[in-house]
Amino acid sequence: MSSSPLFPAQYSTLSAAALKQYIATAYSLDVLTCRFLLRGVSDTYIIETNPVKYIFKVYRDQHRSLEEIKGEVELLNILKAAGASVSYPLTDIFNNPIQKFDAAEGTRYGILFSYAEGKPVLDLNDEQLKTVGRQMAAVHNITSIVELKYPRGAYTVDTTLTKPIEILEPAFEELPDEYTYLKDIAPKVIEKLASFNLAAFSYGYCQYDFLPKNFHFSDSEKLTFFDFDFAGKGYLANDLMSFFVHFFMHVFTGKLTDDEADRMYKVFITAYREVRLVSEEEIEAIPYLGVGFWIFYLGFQHEHFDDWSNQFFGPRFVKDRVALIKTWVNKYCEF
Repeated sequence: MSSSPLFPAQYSTLSAAALKQYIATAYSLDVLTCRFLLRGVSDTYIIETNPVKYIFKVYRDQHRSLEEIKGEVELLNILKAAGASVSYPLTDIFNNPIQKFDAAEGTRYGILFSYAEGKPVLDLNDEQLKTVGRQMAAVHNITSIVELKYPRGAYTVDTTLTKPIEILEPAFEELPDEYTYLKDIAPKVIEKLASFNLAAFSYGYCQYDFLPKNFHFSDSEKLTFFDFDFAGKGYLANDLMSFFVHFFMHVFTGKLTDDEADRMYKVFITAYREVRLVSEEEIEAIPYLGVGFWIFYLGFQHEHFDDWSNQFFGPRFVKDRVALIKTWVNKYCEF
């Protein structure tokens, strides 16, 4: 009996045991363990040697092309060379930073990253807020003046508002009122953003997900940024905005009062300004950039439902997320 051809797959999970052997050989490392950590935007594995840990990330072709992955590598190498505290890609014995795998669904690419020592801190003290502010500004001093050889996406009103809302229409089949709200709020946000002197805003490569889950503080209070998967061109105020989202959520969930959240964010901004200028108008634009942030990621979650396996996405989640966007708009936006 002849063997049947492999049935086409949409998403495979590479074997941790096989990756252990592969990484040991490719990087000439004495790998003790390789463990699957999580499936998110990419698949993440934690690699342990004695005494060093690493992170191995396997990308999805539907999310990142090889050229885009090369852009992330290029950006992180520039940041590292300039002294920014970031998790950075490592090269194998042939000096290659990107590994290629012939997976069931086709080609997938992987990168071995340095490990960000420590852990995320959700309840930041003032000294930690100052550290985040200064180091984010230091990153922006670098990303505002470089031009990558490899393309990365751009964060514009089209990519964060107009296109995601078009993509999202099928997700709102049972929620016509919520969809109407998004369609109505987008042009108001676009008009408001156009009223700012955008030509004077700092522009460059923003991380676009500067939440505490994406940086670690070590026991010695060393800060390391990681996960630049969404890095792309845009107003650098987008990064100030995504960090502000953390405080909004802490207030929304009752972990902080409005007054304390405002005070803490001002501590962060004051420290940022010790290293890099940011105008009052850029700060004023944060609420409107934030509407794009929420809608962009909602569109991403919908568009990548099949491959990302984000089981939380459904009518209830969508309805709750629009309610959250309404809270953000009512709280911070003026039209």
